[in-house]
Parts: sequence; C-alpha cells; structure tokens
Amino acid sequence: MTSFLRSDRSRPVAVWLLAVAALVLAMVVVGGATRLTGSGLSITEWKPVTGAVPPMGEEGWQAEFARYQRIPQYQQVNRGMTLGDFKAIYWWEWTHRLLGRLVGAAFAIPFVVFLFRKSIPRRLIWRCGAMLGLGGLQGAVGWWMVASGLAGRVSVAPERLATHLGLALALYGLLIWTALDAEAGQPRQGNPTRWRVGSLVFLGAVFLQSLLGALVAGADAGLIYNDWPLMGGHLFPQTYAGESVWATLAHNQASVQLHHRIGGYLLLAGALTVAGLSWRDRYLSPDGRAMALAIGGVALLQAVLGVATLMAGVPLWLGVLHQLGAVALLTVATAFAWRVRRL
Repeated sequence: MTSFLRSDRSRPVAVWLLAVAALVLAMVVVGGATRLTGSGLSITEWKPVTGAVPPMGEEGWQAEFARYQRIPQYQQVNRGMTLGDFKAIYWWEWTHRLLGRLVGAAFAIPFVVFLFRKSIPRRLIWRCGAMLGLGGLQGAVGWWMVASGLAGRVSVAPERLATHLGLALALYGLLIWTALDAEAGQPRQGNPTRWRVGSLVFLGAVFLQSLLGALVAGADAGLIYNDWPLMGGHLFPQTYAGESVWATLAHNQASVQLHHRIGGYLLLAGALTVAGLSWRDRYLSPDGRAMALAIGGVALLQAVLGVATLMAGVPLWLGVLHQLGAVALLTVATAFAWRVRRL
C-alpha cells in the first residue's frame, strides 16, 4: 500500500526542474544573441523533427541559402552576402532551435519517468503538465514569430518577439517556483507578512519590463537616442508619436525606448524600496531579507548595464549581459515572492 503513496516533497524532482530552467536560460540568452546578430530569419522553414539536422554537404547549404535569398531580409538588407556569411547567422538560429528541442526532451522524458515512479508530489503534477503544454506552445509561437519576418518585413514583428520571450520567461519562472515547492514540500502554515502581495506586484513589474525590453529589441530601438539621461538632447523624444496608438506602443523606436527607460526607473525605485524596507522587517526570515537585498543589488547593476548598453550602441556582448541581468532579476524576484509565502 505504501508504494502508492506520494511524498509532498522530492529533491530529485527539484533538481530536474532546476536543470530544465538552466536550459531555458541558455535558450533565452542564445535567442537574444540571435536577435542581436540578425540571425533569426536564416532558417525559413519549421521542421520540428527533421530540422534538427543541419545542412549536410555543399548541396544542402546551397539549397538552404537559396531559400533565405527569397525573403525580404536578404533582398533589402543582406543582398550580396557570401555563403560563409550566411552560415554564421544560420548557426545562431539553429543553436537556438536546438536548445528549444533539448528543453522539450529534458522536460518530457523525465516527466514521464517521474510519473511512472510516482515521484512527483501530487499537488505539482498538474503544474508540470501545464508547463509541458507551455513548452509546446512556445515552439509554435516561435515559428509564428519567425513567419512574421518572411514576407513584407525585414525582421520579426516586435509584439511577436515580446510574446515569444514572455512565454519563455513565464516558463522559467514557473520552473523555479515549482522546483522550490518540490524541495520544500507542502507549506504547513501561512505567512502573515505584508510582502505577500507586494512581492507579486514587483515580480509582475519585472516581467512587464522584460516585455518592454523585447519591444525595444524587436524595433531596433536601442540603435537611436544613444545619449543618456536625455534623448537626442531632450527630456522627451521629438519623434515619440507613431502612426497610431498601436504603433506608438509597439513599433515606434522613440516611444518604445522611452517606455523601457521609464519602466527601468520605476523598477529600480521599487527594487531599492524593497531592499530598504526589508532591512528591519521582523516578519522576514534572514534568507528572505537576503533575497530582498539581492533584488536591490541586481536591479542597480541591471540599470547600469542598460545605460551602458544603450550608450555603446548595443554591442553583442553588452546586449547579452543586459538580457542576463533581466533574467537574474526575474530569478531573485521569483525566489523572494515564493519565500515570503512560507515561514
């Protein structure tokens, strides 16, 4: 009879989920590099299974290159590039897609094994199933994003890029939260701390700011107004208004950069407030206070990275570091929000 009982905690499950989260992090970083190098449209077909094999031999590479030469990005931006240049952008996108496949396998196969062995705490089974579905949806959204740049555009639509990144970050946060739940077990008593709501509000703000950053990346908005704290010598950019409300929110370079700047200022102020108020809060545990202080430190570093990235014209290495900083802030914010719900 005892073989059918499930424990409410499982360290192997926690380690598995954290390992998948690490793969998602790698996929986000490579995805950012893929965007910064303009490589995302180099593979013009979606083949979930056979696409895992790159071109084999000269004939295969020429065929792949010929498909790329038919899309607007090649014709308007990269016309005349050599096969060697094409291979350089192809490998970024291929690696990004490969990591997506690895994430799917690294989640799905152990999930089935853990289910068979009844190792997953019962309360977490539905959540793991939801994450499996979210991972599958992420693959479809990735192709939906790429498809937006294959006709009529020379890059992917910014709002689709934001959706793609948002799903990846949501999956990453769920993996971290669920891993912590699997390690700690069922909470035995609620935590009355005032941080329960505030921590979730801050976590949501970090997520929203990440989406605003994706719009900046999608619109190449980091390539203009590279002065700071002004924008082209003004407090308010002279080209703020787009052709419509939607264009102003998602497509106009000046407006999306301004929104990301304002979001960054507000987020930094919120992070420093969290760190300051937590210092003497008797309801917070020592590790809870440490997480709150980490939020302030990571947010400050991320703000510095953001300004440096902008003023340097978004070089690849700084752009990747800035994206890593966003994920680091999301990680500590997730851990803090989880921690304040437990004694």
